[in-house]
Amino acid sequence: MSILAAQYVRMSTDLQQYSIENQKAAIQQYALQHGFAVMKTYTDAGRSGVVLKSRAGLKELLADVLSGNAIFKAILVYDVSRWGRFQDSDEAAHYEFLCKNAGIPVHYCAELFQNDGTLPNSIFKSLKRMMAAEYSRELGVKVFGAQKRLAQLGFRMGGTPGYGLRRLLVSNNPRLNRRLDKGQRKDPADHIILVPGPRKEVECVRAIYAMALTNITMSEIARRLNLHGIPFLGGSQWTSAAVGRTLRNPKYAGVNTWNRMTCKLHSSPKNLPREQWIVTPDAFPPVIDQGTFERVQVTLKKRLAKKTDEEILDALRCLFRRKGELSEKIIRNARNAPTLSTCYYRLGRFREIYKRVGYDPPAGRFTMSESKAVTWKLRAQVLSHISEVFAQRAQFFCLLGRQRVMVQLDKSLTISLLTCRSERTRGGGLGWNIIPAPSERDYITLLCRLNKENTGMHSFYLFRRIDKGINFKVDERDPWWAKGKRIVLAQLCDAANEMARSENAA
Repeated sequence: MSILAAQYVRMSTDLQQYSIENQKAAIQQYALQHGFAVMKTYTDAGRSGVVLKSRAGLKELLADVLSGNAIFKAILVYDVSRWGRFQDSDEAAHYEFLCKNAGIPVHYCAELFQNDGTLPNSIFKSLKRMMAAEYSRELGVKVFGAQKRLAQLGFRMGGTPGYGLRRLLVSNNPRLNRRLDKGQRKDPADHIILVPGPRKEVECVRAIYAMALTNITMSEIARRLNLHGIPFLGGSQWTSAAVGRTLRNPKYAGVNTWNRMTCKLHSSPKNLPREQWIVTPDAFPPVIDQGTFERVQVTLKKRLAKKTDEEILDALRCLFRRKGELSEKIIRNARNAPTLSTCYYRLGRFREIYKRVGYDPPAGRFTMSESKAVTWKLRAQVLSHISEVFAQRAQFFCLLGRQRVMVQLDKSLTISLLTCRSERTRGGGLGWNIIPAPSERDYITLLCRLNKENTGMHSFYLFRRIDKGINFKVDERDPWWAKGKRIVLAQLCDAANEMARSENAA
């Protein structure tokens, strides 16, 4: 009788069109030779093996193994590098150990060694892990060198073109040169440069630079653009930050700038010193001439140096006296007010700024962080209550790579906990914002609906899964609630078990 097994396959780039199928074919041959029957496939297509956080397939596999509900008894992987090119080889060993400890060993189907725990094979496997990690490091050096050479030649190395600009594909065959729309990709042999975009956008960029030279503030420029109905990218409104990025980016003067930031091997992004930047003047047709761009930079520097911190606070005090209140939106739209970025970088967090101005805002009025903190506190209270009521039946854990705590009942049922903030609907009723965690959508979910002040719990609903939208709002009369079951927390275990039984019966 065949042993049930799961297979894990991964390819690191979308351009490897046949990699997944080749891996499956090799795994299938191994399975036939060794008495396995593949009953489930976990896939990470177009995903780097350097880090776990973006590999949904491997995280799902590990979650199923750790849940204790996995039916399969073995995991089949093409080779050590497909499991992952983790830069710390202990990380790859840790994930394999989790599977082995759960009684589900990992088999590497295309490797010459047997993953049997013997000393020679263990040494060989460790070497293969280090070789897989070193391959990524060496490849990163080669890719960086190639990108640096192309950037020096003036070619664009990824990223959106920005307002007023478009991407132009440059091919070895000039007849194939064409503009690329959003979402279109180039062939590996082709390159990209930037060119001026639609006439209206180009004229808008030039108008922004002209206004900046007359000492009009960024917030006032944004206000004027919005007043004239000129949309920013995606139809959104202009902000002072968007105006600032347009005024400061040398690409509008035809200068190609690359390597201002690094995140090699998926490390945390880090700004690099100016001397490490790759700067290529006259790389593509400019929207703004170089002289105008440089004059604007001098104007911006003088403007920043002109006002002291106290003068910025005085401007905010005048605005407060005029409006009777303050908010980030009021500051953004006010004439002759400092920009939000200037306020933040010169004076710190807005709660502290408002104190110095003399304004005492309502709790949670001006920052999402405060409301988020309240929501997480209420969530923690629900978890604590579950722990007290079901002391012998409830356990708590986090999915791999996640910080959100989940509940496991009777060592078998996994429950996702979702707190939903309320808001008034247009008709005066109560509605809730539901934002499911993507990795938890298929679990039984306890929806905790907050009261109208968002200071406590209103009610609880239990759903088999969240099958609607990424982020949606539901009012209290919506028929969608009938898909779930309204409960009190004391009913959680019984209601969840009943829901799971009915799902299995169906």
